[in-house]
Amino acid sequence: MSAFIECDNLVKIYKIAELEVVALRGLDLTIDQGEIIALVGPSGSGKSTLMNILGGLDTPSAGRIRVANHDLAEMKPRQQVRYRRDTVGFVWQQTARNLRPYLSAQENVELPMAFKGVPSQERQQRAQRLLAQVGLADRTQNRPHQLSGGEQQRTALAVAMANLPEMLLADEPTGEVDSESAATIFDTMRTLNEEYGVTIVIVTHDHAVSSRVNRVVGMRDGRASIEVLRRAGQDGVELTPEEFAVLDRTGRLRLPQAYLEALNMEKRVLLRMHDDHIGVYPDLQDVSNSEVNTNER
Repeated sequence: MSAFIECDNLVKIYKIAELEVVALRGLDLTIDQGEIIALVGPSGSGKSTLMNILGGLDTPSAGRIRVANHDLAEMKPRQQVRYRRDTVGFVWQQTARNLRPYLSAQENVELPMAFKGVPSQERQQRAQRLLAQVGLADRTQNRPHQLSGGEQQRTALAVAMANLPEMLLADEPTGEVDSESAATIFDTMRTLNEEYGVTIVIVTHDHAVSSRVNRVVGMRDGRASIEVLRRAGQDGVELTPEEFAVLDRTGRLRLPQAYLEALNMEKRVLLRMHDDHIGVYPDLQDVSNSEVNTNER
């Protein structure tokens, strides 16, 4: 069974004046249906570019990207509009991009459904149900300025789910709220994920998000560099997250910077094949076989 999201050797190049900026450099990534994943990394790592491409707001320069049965690299403008309306829900960091200030919470949730042509009674019922699911059943008639920052973002989640999308994209959804509100927002996303099976991709600078999602993909220089997975052990007990380096389809492996610095690795490394593992060592002239063997133990 194929993955819900497949990025194969994805490249994105922006041209600014006479300069070309490479935002994605052959990115490979797969995401399963119903997964909650976070993309983390410094500014310029390519995570926002990837989110815009996933959301149909931008197109790749090269490579292949599929979401469900949609080939995003080949979609025409009219197909992109339908894709953004029916398949994707967006939550932005800035409230002004999520909510209309002159509409109540319920009216904001109903608005995407109105654009899709959902009948009035169904719009009202679905909006009330979604607001109840995000913990705002008693705030349906409040306008955004009458809601706290956390309540505004939970309303935005209900808006994003209005047309029952298959994928929810959240760009720094907790960037402007306190830690308690952030925890509530993540719990709300988990509830929506469990209730609707929606695949959720979160873009964030916050590495602490690893305790809230199934998988964290660390991005650097336009590629996926590390992954942190949370796995269930015996009797469903959740184990401590494990960090993995990402091996791309050509066999390239990006080692964590801390490892490179600790072992003074530069330019080349020495590889040794063993029965059950590969040893990676600094390329030093004075490293003897005995020292390598000692390091292996």
